[in-house]
Amino acid sequence: MKTYKIATIPGDGIGKEVVPAGREVMEALTTAGAGLRFEFENFGWGGDYYRQHGMMMPEDGLDALRGKDAILFGSAGDNQIPDHITLWGLRLKICQGFDQYANVRPTRILPGIDGPLKRCAAEDLNWIIVRENSEGEYSGVGGRVHQGHPIEAATDVSMMTRVGVERILRFAFKLAQSRPRKLLTVITKSNAQRHAMVMWDEVALQVSKDFPDVTWDKELVDAATARMVNRPKTLDTIVATNLHADILSDLAAALAGSLGIAPTGNIDPERRYPSMFEPIHGSAFDIMGRGLANPVGTFWSVVMLLEHLGEQQAAQRVMSAIEAVTANPALHTRDLGGTATTAEVTKAVCDQLAAGRQAEAA
Repeated sequence: MKTYKIATIPGDGIGKEVVPAGREVMEALTTAGAGLRFEFENFGWGGDYYRQHGMMMPEDGLDALRGKDAILFGSAGDNQIPDHITLWGLRLKICQGFDQYANVRPTRILPGIDGPLKRCAAEDLNWIIVRENSEGEYSGVGGRVHQGHPIEAATDVSMMTRVGVERILRFAFKLAQSRPRKLLTVITKSNAQRHAMVMWDEVALQVSKDFPDVTWDKELVDAATARMVNRPKTLDTIVATNLHADILSDLAAALAGSLGIAPTGNIDPERRYPSMFEPIHGSAFDIMGRGLANPVGTFWSVVMLLEHLGEQQAAQRVMSAIEAVTANPALHTRDLGGTATTAEVTKAVCDQLAAGRQAEAA
């Protein structure tokens, strides 16, 4: 039996509800005879830790995570702490500290979920968005001067390096190459951003020559939003900068029915460090503690975690359990128009895993 060391970081808000639910599903997978065992270690970092220690996580926190096989993360954001502190002090500290430069976000309409694109068949929306996750608009370069005075100035510099651009584009081309349609759309804004984004375009053209079997095109980011709504079937794998993909992936999740169902993998493709998996929804303090959070995004993140560990069969078992549950409208949470609770959805997925085990035994 294989044993994996998993770090859980619930973070803030509903992260404290959905991450334990994700752990419950992973434990159910273990008892369902998947041939896996998980050793969990929980880290109570986030807003509460900040109030006690003045930082979102310990200075040596990365060392505590370094030996793990993967990280399951909840959310970062506290309504009493400025967002830039919660984000940079926890999630981005881990992403950048472990050079998780590929943020991967699959999107499709799950069974039983009514997406807003009424002209779109479920099979027409099946995307993977690849987000550059280490530099670009979120590089942290910039500053403020003359604060509080009329001449106050603030800058945020989008810093792109050739090595950073090439590695994310190469990752995206390889991912597109592995999918049936072998189709990639490179998102740009080089008509207005005439330096870094022009380099982005140039590197995309150079990298494409190494993938002659991948059909690819370019799309300006503003036009891409319309294309996602009006012509979803023309898209498959999408790659964009840190900011552009951040926005487009939220749109993609909404088009698939809800941000509550969408997963993310923050990947170190070279596997030097543990990768981190999380739902894309925020901390949602307005529903915290009420049992209303949709745990499906976390469960799908568990699927990605298992795939990253090479446990494809176990990942498919969890995904099949998720789809069986979403297909039942009685098990939809409030964000999907239903009344089911976090606990009810979690139990249903665990029950599906157990039922799958019994079916195999029979």
